This record gives sequence, structure tokens and C-alpha cells, in this order.
Amino acid sequence: MSKKRITYTPEFKSKVALAAVRQELTVSEIAAKNKVHSVNVTKWKSQLLERMSGLFVDAGVKKTTGTTSCGRQILLRRYWQAFEWQ
Repeated sequence: MSKKRITYTPEFKSKVALAAVRQELTVSEIAAKNKVHSVNVTKWKSQLLERMSGLFVDAGVKKTTGTTSCGRQILLRRYWQAFEWQ
């Protein structure tokens, strides 16, 4: 008879990863407290640190490769013209 694999919610993973980032407890203590393996804590912490920089990217601006798109140049030009008048 096989065991069913445990799945953790994203909220739980983020709570555990934040505790690991804060470094108030060791990874082993966090794992024991939350009843998970220490490998999971380390993995969730590294995923959080990798993806953290993406939180501050403007979701409305599409990423472009190479040169800036024409529409974006127009918006920047309008912004600078309005800025010059102030």
C-alpha cells in the first residue's frame, strides 16, 4: 500500500520560506516546527530569493528584446514633454 504524496499550499510554503529568510531559527528548527523536511525549507527559500526581484517589475509593461517598442517611445516622449512644462 503506497502513501499519498503530501502537497503544501503556496501560503504555507511562503510562510516557511520567509521564516528561513529571516534566519531567526535554523533550517532544522523551522523544518521540525512545521513538520517538513529540511530540504524542502532550503528549496522554498531559494525559490523565494530567486523570484523576489520579479515582484517589483511593472506588470503593465511588456518585456521587449533589443530596442524599445515604438509605443513605449511615444509614452516616454509624452512623459518628458509633460515633465519639462512643470
